[in-house]
Order: sequence, then C-alpha cells, then structure tokens
Amino acid sequence: MNHFINLTLSGLASGATYAALALSLVIIYQATRLVNFAQPALALLSVYTAYTVVQVTGSYWIGFASALTVGLVAGAVVERVIIRPIARVSELNGIIVTLGLLLIIQGGVGMVWGNEQHGLQYAFSYVGRFSPADAFALGSVAAVALLLFALYRYTPLGLRMRAAAFRPEAARLSGVKVGLMLTAGWGIASAIGALAGMLAGPPFLSPNVFDVVFVFGITAAVVGGLDNPFGAVIGGMLIGLGLTYVSGYAGPELATLAALAIVVLVLSVRPDGILSRPTARKV
Repeated sequence: MNHFINLTLSGLASGATYAALALSLVIIYQATRLVNFAQPALALLSVYTAYTVVQVTGSYWIGFASALTVGLVAGAVVERVIIRPIARVSELNGIIVTLGLLLIIQGGVGMVWGNEQHGLQYAFSYVGRFSPADAFALGSVAAVALLLFALYRYTPLGLRMRAAAFRPEAARLSGVKVGLMLTAGWGIASAIGALAGMLAGPPFLSPNVFDVVFVFGITAAVVGGLDNPFGAVIGGMLIGLGLTYVSGYAGPELATLAALAIVVLVLSVRPDGILSRPTARKV
C-alpha cells in the first residue's frame, strides 16, 4: 500500500509538469490551430537562461523569474516575426517552421552552453515521500490553471483573446486587435512552457533534456483535448499517474509504450479528447 501511495504522489508531481507543457500547447492551438513543436526549444532557452542567471547571482528565484520572462518574450517574438507571416499562407507551413525552430534552437543552445550536462538546483528540497519540490510543482501548475481561468473568464483581455481565437473576423469588426491578442497568447503559452521547463529540467540540463517530456506533454494535450486548457491539465495528471504506475510495477522501459496505450484507449472512446466537444463538419 505504501508503494502505491508513493507512486501516486510521484505521478501527480510529474503529471504537473506534463500538464504545464500541455497547457502551453493548447493555448497556442486554440489561437492559431498550430501544434507548436518549438515549445520545448523555447522552454530549453528559458531554462538555460535561468541557469546562467543563477550562476551569476546565486539566486534561484531571480533565475526562475528570468526564465518566465524569456519565455514570455521569446514566444511573442516568434509569433510576431516568424509564425504570423508564414501561417497566413498555410497552417502546414507554420507547423514545419516550428519543427525547424526546434532544431535551430537546440543546436544554438549546444553551441552557446555546450553539449555536456549542467547542474541546476530544484526550487526546494527533493527528499521525502512527497517532497517540497513536488508540492511546488503541483501548487504552481494549479495556480497557473486558476489564473488562466480567471483571465479568460473575468477580464477584458481574456475576453478579447477568446474572441480573437474563436471568431477573429467578428472580433476585428468589434475593434479587437486580433494580431496583438494572438501575440499575447503565444507569450503567455511560452511563459507556461518555461515554467514546465523549470519543473522538468533539474537536476541536469542538456540540449535534448526536454525531448521525452515533450512527447508526454503533447500526449497529455491530445488526451485532454487540444481545444480545452483544463483538459490539458487533466490529461497531464492522467499521463503522469499512468506512466508512474507502469514504471513502478512493470519497469521504466515500458513507460513510452504505456503513453501510447493511454492515447489509443482514450481516443477510441473520446476521439476529440476527454473534455473537448465534438465538432460537426459540413459535407
């Protein structure tokens, strides 16, 4: 029983990381109908920036704030300068460009910081059944989800962002600056992706450290529903728990296969994801 409890607590903590990355993917997909394959690269850039700041200042929290700031700015710049002109021509072109950005940023990080591993501390101690670091991961992702809900539901900015994502032409006629709202959405999503990076990166950083995390993050987004931010959070928790149970009882080598099995099982019952509403298509 103790083993099951330990696995459950560990699964919730790792699921929080997958949920944060899935949430960043869903926000961008809602706004532009693009799956942003560059998201782990933007998170990587943010976390390496945090590593440098921590080395210079000796303060984890200054590095943490710098990671979120870099994520916010990098996401906004990528959308405004690179994605927007290309996505106007074709959504497929935009997806291919994000794949290219993933490779370019990973290569650039390796050139600047080197391909060897670098040590990055956790925010809190990582010792015990449910460590302070685990509690911080769960608490920070829960806080982000609640803040995002409040932003979309109760603020004029959130209303404009939703209008720009779902009814861009009507939003333009109502005076909403759709381009600015899309840029804001990319910035917020990339900041959340940077948070996921700060949770998943320690204790050792390398240019490819987020590859597996991204696979599980996009799996969580698909399971929860690419159109529903809270579905992404639930999907992340399900993936985290499922992978931890499989690793704990059957062996870690089966974790990736388990993620695929979860996707197949969920989508066979709910093709649009757990919380997404089925959409009718005219023929």
